[in-house]
Amino acid sequence: MATKSKLKSTASKVEIPQTREQCAAMIKRLGDAQRQFEASRAEMNTAIADITQRYQPVLAFEDSEIVALQKGIQTWCEANRVSLCPKDIKSANLVTGEVAWRIRPPSVRVTGADSVIETLRRLGLVQFIRTKDEINKDAILNDPQAVTGVAGIAIVSGVEDFVIQPFQQEAV
Repeated sequence: MATKSKLKSTASKVEIPQTREQCAAMIKRLGDAQRQFEASRAEMNTAIADITQRYQPVLAFEDSEIVALQKGIQTWCEANRVSLCPKDIKSANLVTGEVAWRIRPPSVRVTGADSVIETLRRLGLVQFIRTKDEINKDAILNDPQAVTGVAGIAIVSGVEDFVIQPFQQEAV
């Protein structure tokens, strides 16, 4: 048996003005709501700044303690590495935690990328230079006639945005 599908739409909760005066009143309410939003955001940022300032010294002290403990542990472990890690073992269990020595995978660090690229080109090592092809949209906008008929390129123009900007005075 075939089932009927019913389309249900929820009622719009958007208030729509019916007159010019109602529209003007809604713009005023919009401005009030935007200003309240910005005031609340400023209040939130002030509270975050106060909390950050209050905890900054505590966190700095605790961070320095953590760094000192890590350095002390590492110094002791380096001095006792042979007894902690016999043979080719790279870690040791110390009941309350584990220490381990790990070799990082190889990585490439480049300083002065422009001169390195120039040197690679001069030496004929272009396989180590990546070139990126991308569409120059600015050039297309400057000469849209040249790409007329190219599939996949469309010049979008005449799009209209609706903007509501309530009046407000800036406090000086």
